[in-house]
Amino acid sequence: MSKKVVVTGGAGFIGHILIKYILDNTDWQVISLDRLDYSGNLNRFSHMLKDYPEEDKKRLQIIYHDLKSEINNLLDTKVKDAEIIYHLAASSHVDRSIVDPLTFVKDNVLATANLLNYARSMDKLELMVYFSTDEVFGPAKIGQSFLEWDRYNSTNPYSAAKAGGEELAIAFENTYGLPIAITHCMNVYGERQHPEKYIPNTLWKLKNNKKITIHANKDRSTPGSRHYLYSEDVANSVMFITENYEKLKKIQFPTNEVGPKCLKVNIPGTKELDNLEVAKLISEFSGFNLDYELVDFHSSRPGHDLRYAIDGEFITSAGWGPKYTVEDSLEKLVKWYLENPEWLEF
Repeated sequence: MSKKVVVTGGAGFIGHILIKYILDNTDWQVISLDRLDYSGNLNRFSHMLKDYPEEDKKRLQIIYHDLKSEINNLLDTKVKDAEIIYHLAASSHVDRSIVDPLTFVKDNVLATANLLNYARSMDKLELMVYFSTDEVFGPAKIGQSFLEWDRYNSTNPYSAAKAGGEELAIAFENTYGLPIAITHCMNVYGERQHPEKYIPNTLWKLKNNKKITIHANKDRSTPGSRHYLYSEDVANSVMFITENYEKLKKIQFPTNEVGPKCLKVNIPGTKELDNLEVAKLISEFSGFNLDYELVDFHSSRPGHDLRYAIDGEFITSAGWGPKYTVEDSLEKLVKWYLENPEWLEF
């Protein structure tokens, strides 16, 4: 059955991948809301859709809107009858949040509050998915992985602002009965990612014979690590959550105990790799020589954490699992970037 869905931040990296997945696998109508800043790029759509049939292109409507402003009457006529909201619009770069924290509070907390408040008036709303981050839990010790409802321990303005958005989502679900799911993704990579991000930036440096900076612990003996997750797997997991929302909620909250019952889902990566291992794989798949230096991330990147990790048992035990291994998807991705080198340039 056809639906109308709204994707905020649709011109962003994960947003446009989700829209592609929806167009490829459903007959839904999609509205992309985006303010088109440094991370929201309309070229993603033109590049992604260039070989699509016209009837599929017409299923996507692109609307400019900055969610720091309330939804106006004209926009209301476009989105009021949507059944699903995927809320990805956010400022997301940790370094930028350290330089300009107030902007991140406005973009990630105020904007989310405006959207949640508007959602209360949407009579047909079946689900709103709020995209959060594994960084809300703070640094993970070796061997430690955080569960969905573990306590927040944000260590930089970006993660604190995302945690603030989560708390608002939980409050609106509990107070107004909005159907909300919150996702925590791990380190996502894929096609058309902003070139400042680690994987495309590393490939660009290798291609241009630049030294790679690898963030490590204080004595520069252990590189930082992340669980990596391919963007198409993120889109697939979100559709799994959409299709199984009621089932997942009953599993997570099997009793009628007092307290908020907002569904939270960790989306796990297939494998944990340190950043040096990732750089070596990119070097291997591209054929470019690797020149690197380990640096103390505490001194060079205050507010960053050496390791993040979340436990994905909840969603995997419910029947979802990533389709791609890190190695297979990274090899595929490196080949794609070398065939589309314009996406490596700032």
